[in-house]
Amino acid sequence: MKKVLKISGIVLGVIILFLLAAPYLFKGSLEKLLVKNINKNINATVAWENFDLSLVRSFPNATLVVENFSVINKEPFAGDTLASGEQLKLHMGITPLFKSGDNPIKLDEIILNNTYINILVNENGVANYDITKKNNSGAAEQTSQNESSGFTFDLQHYELKNSRVNYIDESTKTYLSLKELNHEGTGDFSLDNLELDTYTSAIVSYKMDKLAYLSNNKVALDAVFQMDLTNQKYTFLENEAKVNELPLKFDGFVKVNENSNEIDLTFNTPSSDFKNFLAVIPKEYVKELDGVTTTGNFTVNGVLKGIVDEEHIPTMNIKVRSENASFKYPNLPKTVRDISINADLVNSTGLLKDTYLNIAGMTFKIDEELFNLSGNIKDFTNNMLINLALKGTINLANIEKVLPVELDKKLTGIFKADVITNFDMKSVETEQYQNIKTNGTASIKDFTYQDAAFKNPINIDNAAITMSPGNIQLDNMTARSGSTDMNATGSIQNLIPWVMAKQDLKGRFKVTSNTFNVNDFMTTETPATGKSSNNTSFNEEASFKLPDFLDATLDFNVNKVLYDDLVLENTKGSVSIKDETAALKNVTSTIFGGDIAIDGNVNTKQTTPTFGMDLDLSKINIEESFSKLGLLKFLAPVAKALQGSMTTKFKLNGNLNQDLTPNLKTLAGTAFAEILTAEVDKNQMPLLSQLSQQLTFIDLDKLSLRDVTTNLTFNDGNIIVAPFNFDVKGIKVTAGGSHGLDQQMNYNVKLDVPARYLGSEVTSLLSKINPAEANAMTVALPIGLTGNFTNPKINLNTKAAISELTQKLIDKQKDELIDKGTNAIKDIITGGGNSSGNNTTGGTVGGILNGILKPKDSTTTNQTTTPPKEDPQTVIKDVLGGIFGNKNKAKDSIEKGN
Repeated sequence: MKKVLKISGIVLGVIILFLLAAPYLFKGSLEKLLVKNINKNINATVAWENFDLSLVRSFPNATLVVENFSVINKEPFAGDTLASGEQLKLHMGITPLFKSGDNPIKLDEIILNNTYINILVNENGVANYDITKKNNSGAAEQTSQNESSGFTFDLQHYELKNSRVNYIDESTKTYLSLKELNHEGTGDFSLDNLELDTYTSAIVSYKMDKLAYLSNNKVALDAVFQMDLTNQKYTFLENEAKVNELPLKFDGFVKVNENSNEIDLTFNTPSSDFKNFLAVIPKEYVKELDGVTTTGNFTVNGVLKGIVDEEHIPTMNIKVRSENASFKYPNLPKTVRDISINADLVNSTGLLKDTYLNIAGMTFKIDEELFNLSGNIKDFTNNMLINLALKGTINLANIEKVLPVELDKKLTGIFKADVITNFDMKSVETEQYQNIKTNGTASIKDFTYQDAAFKNPINIDNAAITMSPGNIQLDNMTARSGSTDMNATGSIQNLIPWVMAKQDLKGRFKVTSNTFNVNDFMTTETPATGKSSNNTSFNEEASFKLPDFLDATLDFNVNKVLYDDLVLENTKGSVSIKDETAALKNVTSTIFGGDIAIDGNVNTKQTTPTFGMDLDLSKINIEESFSKLGLLKFLAPVAKALQGSMTTKFKLNGNLNQDLTPNLKTLAGTAFAEILTAEVDKNQMPLLSQLSQQLTFIDLDKLSLRDVTTNLTFNDGNIIVAPFNFDVKGIKVTAGGSHGLDQQMNYNVKLDVPARYLGSEVTSLLSKINPAEANAMTVALPIGLTGNFTNPKINLNTKAAISELTQKLIDKQKDELIDKGTNAIKDIITGGGNSSGNNTTGGTVGGILNGILKPKDSTTTNQTTTPPKEDPQTVIKDVLGGIFGNKNKAKDSIEKGN
């Protein structure tokens, strides 16, 4: 017994050693055999990364494993991948491994994992899977009886796991896609006639020419086929198919001929439960059908019979029927009832162009609202012709009450339609929308639309359109959003292109409103650029974006427009919206007790909105406008202290903040302002208050401005004010300068003040002239204004004023002396003088001149010389001495005048 056990152990050990060593002994020869047969028979580039042989895992069979393989086509599909995969397993018996290399190895099982198969047929009918090498005559090479083919396929089982197959046939315009494909078959392929038991599941898309029969539908088929390999005829035996969850049963066969395929099939639903219809609808819309209550029937019956080749398809007659059906989900409140379906897909000639779909009627009812669709679709291959009629009513809110769907946006409203349309697809594809013939009416009532792009829901109380070829008329639309109300009429030029091709919605509309609140349409998105750079009272997190699909003109008439705390009344004009830009034309309104006119544009296409505007503000209230408009505060901060009215014109451009207020740092342009009438409240502005304290001779509380004009230029946050003039109680004032967004200022003001207002320092100067002249004499007082408007720095340059006064007096007295000297010379020349003869100066000078100008003669004249009353030099010294000799340093004290 021990001897037997010993021998058995030795034999077992040898067998184990053999199983472990055999892969190394046979692996090389098998790989060489595979390469030899590929090179001999396959006209393609075949490669793999790993080749392995195992006897242990599949004992008593051997398993050949090829990993990461690929099959790449040569001409006429050079470079295209025919197949690639993660793993190919070939199962075979162990015995053939010990036979002569001339004997073929029989394969019992093939398994492909994660494989991609790409089948292509070009327009000439040449297929990329036809990779068998041809002989000189063009026929596939045949292996002689004495020559081994390497492998023979006596399969018992095969599998394709988690794979993908694409089939594109350009000759028949056929496309088939199988994703998530799992397929297996069991049968004895060593027989010419066998039964093949299969199971297949995949996500299938199938299209022939332009007609899509399946689109990402989940399909499963559990079927037994009678396989006649000699005649290539495959007949359905026991089977059940599911399209989504719709069960179908097939009878008939498919036969592969040399130049065509022959089909003779019938199919039908094995039961008539209406759940079969719900099973066709993708699960995304109907969810699970467990617990759904249904009544009525739903059946599908079809016949496919005929030849399939480059010119023909099988004749077909597929009938879809349902009568008096209903369904209700257990957790939903409403029932869809009175469902009726009568549709046929027919082809009686075998020519694809003669296939048509006829919908005699599809109707359903929710509550008492009935909806019906009918029509037909013809000429699927060339230029599809569509004729449809829709009539009925749908309460949009009921969609979520009858189907377990979660809509992105909640819908409410009553939609009614009575429309007939007919068109061809070529006209749609080539955008020849004038060929779409649509007639009828449609309306919606109590519709609510909520979107993140809008602050408030948009409520359409009523809207109605009338459609005719080439024109869609908006008969009326009444809408509300927040505190805004709107009424609109108009015409839409291309509603169908907008719906079907996402083109711009074009049209012209007339809009009227009692109240339009801009804030109702502001979003609450936070802009990436952060908050505005200037202080405003608006919500700086709001943003506004014009619709990119809108190409329309709106003529509007609004009784009241509200924007934050601004109120515009009787607003009229036109706005054209295109490419996310609004162009305003002839816009007029009443605001701040005056009138406003606007022409310009707002562009919201870029991340930062921009604008360009011409504004004309006429006779507006200064105090109100400057308190509410940040733009005016920026342009003229000092106007805060004014009470009255003004007219101004702006021409400006720049960027907008997200709340549509101007970004003052980017502002550029010009302005003209005219103060019609204004009183000054110095307490409203520290600058004016300090000026009033230092200029004691001016009472700013009694300042009244009228007809003051100026021009402004602004750029990069700076305002330049051109010099302008006004009068303060007889004192002429000239002012000009600049200030910035930070309120820092640099202004120069010049007052033409009476000289007597300069105080005691100029009294001695003025005493040299007569009182009338002293009271009338004026002098320029320069004032420099720096710092900012709330903390100003005021520089009164009295030194310059006194210097100017001094120069004026010098000039005046020079002129007077010259006048006196001139008169004296005239008197001397003309001999004029004192008649009493007391003053002999004139005679003396006259005598001298006579002696120079006339010939000297022997006659002399006796003259009597009288001393002058006053030496002229003494007079001049006295006058100049009063100006220069006794001049003291001026002080900055200013005496208040009368």
